[in-house]
Amino acid sequence: MVRHNQTGWFVGGHVVGTGSHNVKMYWSARERRLTLDDEPVKKLTDYLGTFRTVAFCTEDLSLVKGAGRGRRRFMDFLLSHTIPSYLPLLQRYTRSLRSRNALLKKKPINEDALDGFTIELVKLGNEIIKQRAELLPQLAPRILAAHQRIAPGSESLNVDYVPSVKSDFSEELGRAKDRESKLGSTTIGPHRDELALLMDGKPAAEFASEGQKRSIAIALKIAQAEHLNSVHGAPPVLLIDDVMGELDIERRKGFLPLLESCSEGRGQVFMTCTEENWPQELGQTLQRWQVCEGSIKGES
Repeated sequence: MVRHNQTGWFVGGHVVGTGSHNVKMYWSARERRLTLDDEPVKKLTDYLGTFRTVAFCTEDLSLVKGAGRGRRRFMDFLLSHTIPSYLPLLQRYTRSLRSRNALLKKKPINEDALDGFTIELVKLGNEIIKQRAELLPQLAPRILAAHQRIAPGSESLNVDYVPSVKSDFSEELGRAKDRESKLGSTTIGPHRDELALLMDGKPAAEFASEGQKRSIAIALKIAQAEHLNSVHGAPPVLLIDDVMGELDIERRKGFLPLLESCSEGRGQVFMTCTEENWPQELGQTLQRWQVCEGSIKGES
């Protein structure tokens, strides 16, 4: 994003969604500044929902073959954009977790202080687990339906939420007390949850081919966009970064229901590619821009 010999970049625009807003962002190695209607955004909760987007890019492959943190972020993204109280809840849990981990690292451990943070962690953690568990029955059918559209019929995908806490959070922390003292960190809780992706009953990260992993990743993001559309009654802006070139013709067509719903719902899709490889059905409705030697040329 940063031009040669420059220190940073700036982007701004007029956003029309649930309301009408001017959004501007500046980034450099030393400073990041986001403003909403010319007022600085000091808390993420003040900005959330202003401009809903879902991005598709090659890095999405890490959702399948990367660490569990990425899959937890996938669930947290949806919950933060559909349940207003979720992001503050998650932030409070994270602060309690950091404080508890800091106490576990100090020897001797202050047991009274540790008990206080444990009570807070359990209270917040149980609510996060509840919210994530309630999300999955809504989300999993969308993931499976999207996967069926873009993958061969012989490929069977299962999606399951696997919480770190198996029964009683407080009791399990009590049983892990000695181990946590040795490790200096909290070993049980929502920060260790997993979204299990199974291809033909086996972990997709280990047993799926690269093509299968890519199909699963795209299905996750399609489901993400469709869930936001369902909850808010309006599609998010889709940012599709050169993903079509990685798919064959049949798999590209799997995008059509999502793209058509965006069109019907007055949504927008921004798609980058190095060649015209989108589904032919979209050919008549596209506005094209071509970047050539640093300049942009538009055509209808």
